[in-house]
Amino acid sequence: MGFCIVKILVAYSLATMSKAIYQANCKKCPRLADFLKASKQKFPEYFCKPVPAFGDPKAKFLIVGLAPGMHGANATGRPFTGDFAGILLYETLHKFGFASKAKSVSVEDNLKLKNCRITNAVKCVPPANKPTIEEIKICNKYLKNELQALQSGNVILALGKIAHDSIIRSFDLKLSQYPFGHENVHEVGNGLTLIDSYHCSRYNTQTKRLTQKQFEQVFKKVTDTLDKNKLLWSS
Repeated sequence: MGFCIVKILVAYSLATMSKAIYQANCKKCPRLADFLKASKQKFPEYFCKPVPAFGDPKAKFLIVGLAPGMHGANATGRPFTGDFAGILLYETLHKFGFASKAKSVSVEDNLKLKNCRITNAVKCVPPANKPTIEEIKICNKYLKNELQALQSGNVILALGKIAHDSIIRSFDLKLSQYPFGHENVHEVGNGLTLIDSYHCSRYNTQTKRLTQKQFEQVFKKVTDTLDKNKLLWSS
């Protein structure tokens, strides 16, 4: 009897935690909900729901992007999977030992992340890839709950300014004191380190605002910080 009660409580806790960081049927943003509905009608084979995070919740490295791409995560149901932005990201993740493969094609490709998790500041695809400030703030509660579950020594990588600002807001910090900048490093409390990078979007990579070498430099900083934090927080 007691064991059954424990199992029920554990199941309830897991369900509550899951809802706190992600809700598959969230419709709190009318514009995004309408856009998802229209997208599903246009592309019935697409996922067209809020996109959950990908990777182990206990991973030491969390990547935060902007939002699902229309023909990427919105189609496949996995962050940065199936679109241009994911090409450089997963190649770099694989090179640095965070991914089992260098290409992310679909949720059925058997790709695994290692000590890494990927999420987005906004869980639903926005029209023209541009969420409103209000939509970002509404979705921020999910990101905040996800960030609060991180452990001391963890590293967060913000891909772009919107992701960076969303992270700073999640910690109730002042944006003016934590400016976004490529390769900027911020200590955001509770033993957590935030590292910034330009987003690995098609525009940024094709215009050379973000090169492969620059992106790899960011990941070198991530791995160095993880190694340093491991020594610091294990001593």
